[in-house]
Amino acid sequence: MKVPLLDLKQQLSYLRKDMLEAVTRVIDSMICIQGPEVSGFEKEVAAYCGVANGVGVSSGTDALLVSLMALGIGPGDQVLTTPYSFFATMGVVLRLGATPVFADIDPVSFNINPKAMEEALACDYDRKIKAILPVHLYGQCADMSAIMKLAGQYNLPVIEDAAQAIGAEYPMDDGVNVTWRKAGAMGLAGCFSFFPSKNLGGIGDGGMVVSDNTDFADKIRILLNHGASPKYYHGQVGGNFRLDPIQAAVLSVKLKFLEQWHQARRENADRYNKLFVEAGLVQNNFLVLPQAMYLAKKEASQQLKGSLNNAGENFHIYNQYVLRVKSRDALVTWLRSQDIGCEIYYPLALHQQKCLGPDFPVLSFPEAERAAAETIALPIFPELSADMQAYVVEKIAEFYRQ
Repeated sequence: MKVPLLDLKQQLSYLRKDMLEAVTRVIDSMICIQGPEVSGFEKEVAAYCGVANGVGVSSGTDALLVSLMALGIGPGDQVLTTPYSFFATMGVVLRLGATPVFADIDPVSFNINPKAMEEALACDYDRKIKAILPVHLYGQCADMSAIMKLAGQYNLPVIEDAAQAIGAEYPMDDGVNVTWRKAGAMGLAGCFSFFPSKNLGGIGDGGMVVSDNTDFADKIRILLNHGASPKYYHGQVGGNFRLDPIQAAVLSVKLKFLEQWHQARRENADRYNKLFVEAGLVQNNFLVLPQAMYLAKKEASQQLKGSLNNAGENFHIYNQYVLRVKSRDALVTWLRSQDIGCEIYYPLALHQQKCLGPDFPVLSFPEAERAAAETIALPIFPELSADMQAYVVEKIAEFYRQ
């Protein structure tokens, strides 16, 4: 049996008609830059996230970049972030001439560890850290209550890298009440990617910045048009970061299915968890299942407010289903030989990347390094069949029995 890591053609089978109509509508309008498709989609995403503003941009990377530009991040500044993420998280900091400051990850969630963040902030004697950039990795939010508390203590803006987490929810705890908030809606701004492999993916690159702060959103809107306000009058240097209207039109079609896809991914994750336990792979310590950090709080919220309460339903959206395994590299080779798609996210931690150069301090972040050496992502897309999942687990069990 062939099991791909991702199969977007299955999705296309029931979206094709609406997607073609959306693309044709853009072509017929000949409004090829900005326009109603983009502004309409911006409003839809903002409403979905529960914030006042959405600003469409050209990619998730550019969402991060333009957000840091709007903060005035530049040479001599530092940005506190995680060493375990896609390269763009660090790359945008470096492109602005700033320096990333890393705090190690939590070994269970793989997200940035607030305790490590606190230590890094306490050592920032010259107050060079000008922003905090947490990542909601694999579809599950970082510990934002603790992060926002630290941000308030040090008076730092928080830009959420929510590229893998659109729709994911977090139980924000102010010490009195727990309020479920969506990824991207807790810091000053949230940054999304619409890369085709994401839970909400386009037919090319695309991204968005969301924010409850209208002044900040207005800064983003100016910067994404080369810093012009009004047209041809440039008070600052921006870039060409606009979201393509064809992407906006297609994404608007897909957004209507997003909750359904989130649910399907959670059901697939539950099935994997059950199958791995039944196969004895967990009990024999061959692998560690991904942990849904906020599931218990979701269940508590529903018991408190009644079964009709949907708060916390998206406690995890499983952009990726990531296991910690023994003999990872050999397992990857084995799975691929059995026509099973898998991937390593990420084989090298950010602080180990060669592009940092010889002048960057030689640092060690043991949990990030361990995650880079031990984790593997399995197929989790919504249309994945139960038979495919059973085959994946069967082949992994076969590998460890050899």
